[in-house]
Amino acid sequence: MTAESAESVRAAYRVRASDLVGRNWLNTGGKQLGLEDLRGKIVILDFWTFCCINCLHVLDELRPLEEKYRDVVVTVGVHSPKFEHEADPVALAAAVERYEIHHPVLDDPELATWQAYSARAWPTLVVVDPEGYIVAHLSGEGHANGLEVLVEELIAEHEAKGTLHRGSGPYVAPPAREGDLRFPGKATALPNGNFLVVDTGHHRLVELGNDLSTVVRTFGEGTKGFADGPATEARFNEPQGAAVLPEALAAQVGYDVVVADTVNHRLRGLSLADGAVRTLAGNGVQRLLDSGLAAKGVGDDGAALVTDLGTDPLNTSLSSPWDVLWSAKAGRIVIAMAGTHQIFSFDPLSGALAVFAGTGLEGLLDGPAENSWFAQSSGLAADANGDIWVADSETSALRVLRLAEDGSVAAVETAIGAGLFDFGFRDGPAAQARLQHPLGVTVLPDGSVAVADTYNGAVRRYEPATGNVSTLARGLAEPSDVLLDTTVDGEPVLLVVETNQHQLVRLPLPKEALTVDEGASQTQRPKTRVAPGRHQLVVRFAAPKGQKLDDRWGDPTQLKISSSPEELLLGGGGTSVGLTRTLELNPEVPEGVLHITARAAACDGEPGGEIPDHAACHLYQQDWGIPVVLDAAGETELALDLRGLD
Repeated sequence: MTAESAESVRAAYRVRASDLVGRNWLNTGGKQLGLEDLRGKIVILDFWTFCCINCLHVLDELRPLEEKYRDVVVTVGVHSPKFEHEADPVALAAAVERYEIHHPVLDDPELATWQAYSARAWPTLVVVDPEGYIVAHLSGEGHANGLEVLVEELIAEHEAKGTLHRGSGPYVAPPAREGDLRFPGKATALPNGNFLVVDTGHHRLVELGNDLSTVVRTFGEGTKGFADGPATEARFNEPQGAAVLPEALAAQVGYDVVVADTVNHRLRGLSLADGAVRTLAGNGVQRLLDSGLAAKGVGDDGAALVTDLGTDPLNTSLSSPWDVLWSAKAGRIVIAMAGTHQIFSFDPLSGALAVFAGTGLEGLLDGPAENSWFAQSSGLAADANGDIWVADSETSALRVLRLAEDGSVAAVETAIGAGLFDFGFRDGPAAQARLQHPLGVTVLPDGSVAVADTYNGAVRRYEPATGNVSTLARGLAEPSDVLLDTTVDGEPVLLVVETNQHQLVRLPLPKEALTVDEGASQTQRPKTRVAPGRHQLVVRFAAPKGQKLDDRWGDPTQLKISSSPEELLLGGGGTSVGLTRTLELNPEVPEGVLHITARAAACDGEPGGEIPDHAACHLYQQDWGIPVVLDAAGETELALDLRGLD
């Protein structure tokens, strides 16, 4: 597909949109909406699930569009859950509040509307015109510019026809929540015995007294935004993690704490003495995997093309840093870079940023650091050997980075977890054990690892010596972090950040842990019936208006394909350029999941012309997990949209 054919994201077809069917509506003041209620408006259906970092990116991409066109555009979030916990209406309501979603949300737990609109991936965007016809169908993130072009086209067209109705939409704001903390993310112990809490929902940090209730002081003005300066003026945007530097290093660099300022895509530095906040890394522009990809073309091996990101951190893009950890063995800050499914590192002394582990492909793959896959890593902890344990949330996995003596990653291993679509609540041998979207991790005195098993509402324990998994506590409301608290009298206890209860709680370390088996599950989505044997796969893509495919270094598109189980694919797997592939499906395997990652690189420039020097370049990427059932009468072709074609 070439950029010459693309003027906007508008599709060549006009299909009547299906009605919006689900369990309930949120943000409508109790009103149940139908598509007819939205006639006359340009409707953007955002199919999302609240575990998904790409979906959270899209929420932020849409905010300026919603504000600019608030009298003609109505965004409807269609929440189609991946995990079992996400189907809980109470959990969904909390997520809608937490992420400050200011548009109606349809609760679609049975994926009825998802199926009606043929959604195959999170996130998916569908645009419906004022007459009720589908005019665009998009997968993944990065479509804001194309959507704005389309909205302008639809405004002109439907004002001329008299079918556009200006005015307010159906959004009704819920009551504001009161309290000292609002959806706290993570916490870390301070040298004075207090705790520094990342107060995510209030866009600030809070120093809590040892009683876990006294607010000693706050850092950040408390309004979403970005600003350096004194504690009362600085602004954060949904920060998630923080790490305290060693005292000697802090004295050298002039700040004590590194903060993962998640939605600002930055690292911030906090001085505890005066509360001053400064920016350490990140230019505020979201990193789309490897920035070298758009400039240099896509590699054939799927590995990250750039590992050393240089020593100009303020001019380097990051993507949703979720947690940070000081690693004495590595001699640097380690970053869970959730937005690109990688682990980064940052040297506070030199300012050097680097990819520490991970190719950027989403999934669960062990091995050398440069070949490993992660999926929205969200929690970090170091053990006595200096190895780093990782809560890898989207694979419901506990991973570990084995560090070499020089502080580099010698290998990536998985302790618990089976893949992107496997989860559950099961203790026992690690190979059979299951977690559900864990966000936090810490190491206990005996060398075992405690995991904040967020969507199971539990704290779990993994014992490396025995390979056994057990449960330390349950009945918690989305615990997002856990740490060992040695400030109490007697034996240490667990300190848990209970996010959806807006509090920190202490829990004793039980003498004997529980053994729970509520089963293993897989994400339940409609299965596509496919014929065994040869199967054609096509990913459709056109560059947005004002961009062209960057073919200066060869084909700038790529497909990476694998399957679960591996035996499902007899041929057509692996990574290569191009957006078409012939697969060979094994007739002996009755069903499975096709894992497909598509990428395309485009740069600003006119179709047919040269790409200017220093042109901005963009990476478009989407991951699909397509559940399939083999059937002799099934489909022999599969078409997916990375961007809808004209």
